[in-house]
Amino acid sequence: MDGVAAEDTVATDISTTRRPVRDHSTAIVWILCSAAFIAMLDVFVVNVAFTNIAESYRGSSLADVSWVLNGYAIVYAALLIPAGRVSDRFGRKAGFLVGLGIFTLASLACAVAPSLWTLVAFRVLQAVGAAALTPASLGLLLTVLPPTRVPGAVKVWATTSSAAAAFGPVVGGALVEASWRWVFLINLPVSLVAGVAAMRLVPNHHRRTPSRMPDLLGVALLIVAIGALSLGLVQSGEWRWSSAATLGTLAVAAVGVAGFVARMTRHRNPVVSPDLFRVPTFVWANVTVFAFCTAFGAWFLSMAMWLENAAGFDTMGTGLAIVPGPLMVPIFAAVSQRLISRIPVGIVVALGNLLFASGVALVLATASTPVRYAADVLPGWLISGVGIGLALPSMIASAAVDLPPDQSATGSAVVNTARQLGYVLGVAVLIAILGSLDAPADRMLTAFQHGWLFIAIVAIASAATAFGLTPRTRQS
Repeated sequence: MDGVAAEDTVATDISTTRRPVRDHSTAIVWILCSAAFIAMLDVFVVNVAFTNIAESYRGSSLADVSWVLNGYAIVYAALLIPAGRVSDRFGRKAGFLVGLGIFTLASLACAVAPSLWTLVAFRVLQAVGAAALTPASLGLLLTVLPPTRVPGAVKVWATTSSAAAAFGPVVGGALVEASWRWVFLINLPVSLVAGVAAMRLVPNHHRRTPSRMPDLLGVALLIVAIGALSLGLVQSGEWRWSSAATLGTLAVAAVGVAGFVARMTRHRNPVVSPDLFRVPTFVWANVTVFAFCTAFGAWFLSMAMWLENAAGFDTMGTGLAIVPGPLMVPIFAAVSQRLISRIPVGIVVALGNLLFASGVALVLATASTPVRYAADVLPGWLISGVGIGLALPSMIASAAVDLPPDQSATGSAVVNTARQLGYVLGVAVLIAILGSLDAPADRMLTAFQHGWLFIAIVAIASAATAFGLTPRTRQS
């Protein structure tokens, strides 16, 4: 009987080994990228719905309504790194699914919110979910895919999330025509499909080893530092840069950063390992991403505001006018993939940033009132889209390629925090430069030109830092 059992076991093993194993790599990429896409999309579609939300809650001031945007931005930026650290320690798949679940339930709650401050509270909960799923999704791409698929998958991830910023005005404009509440309801079907598919297809490669909790005081200091910095930046337009409130929040941020760095260098299990900052490509990628996203965030908002306020486009018209630039992003992201097989990635990213700056400079040089979209806006807008396509996916991929696998989610969270803070800073500086939009046409044009000059200078600075991006591990 033992012999028969042994033969059966061998037969079973042979049958198992001969059974073809299906490769779900492509499906996994799209599952993880779709979730990251909706998390980023929600940041930008709500901008379009802002006026309609304010009209729904009559009696609320614009400053109060602005917390629908600011609450999300601050919490999202503050929690990215702690959430990435938790995913690295306790499982990226679990972090992704929990984050997606929180995001989905909060989206439904936002859609039915009966009051403004209820909506703000559920937007904060949305940000908690988005902060959990974003680094976990990129961390999973880095660890569950075959090594040959990782660089291309990371570029798809970066391209889809940047496309969310571009297509947000179009999607938001179409949904707001029915009701601003559809801006949140649209998340439900995508989230549910992604969640079910992830449970079935995404493997869980978490190591079953004892895990110590990360430094809780360090987590608290980091949240305070990034939260205070984001608060100071987003409120600087209303509070003024020189006000006690702005300077006080920035001082709190500085103290929080100092305390966090001290804990990071001394604690046995820090939130962010100091070893990450000994990886040159990681450091330069964060600097480059921060500068690029400062310019990128200000550029997209400035164009939407220019078309609505100077050209007189309605919400839907503005969204459609914005589409041509973003269409260049996926096309030239594929071009960048081919280029970096022959040219160092730092040079490709620098070229992309210089093209981005050139597109902004062309709009700066040709802008006039009344606005001639085809002559004044479209050429520079297309060139900037080409540059963004070459630069952004490659710089995100470069940040992660040299990191150890057990730090991938934390590292991606650091990069995405730099990205989010860049957006916040770019918008804050642009609003400060533009001031009131009730000015005459000539003064409005001058204000926008000053804003575009700022954007072009920052994009050029990002090109300069990009030369440090070429990783030790050659991408393919």
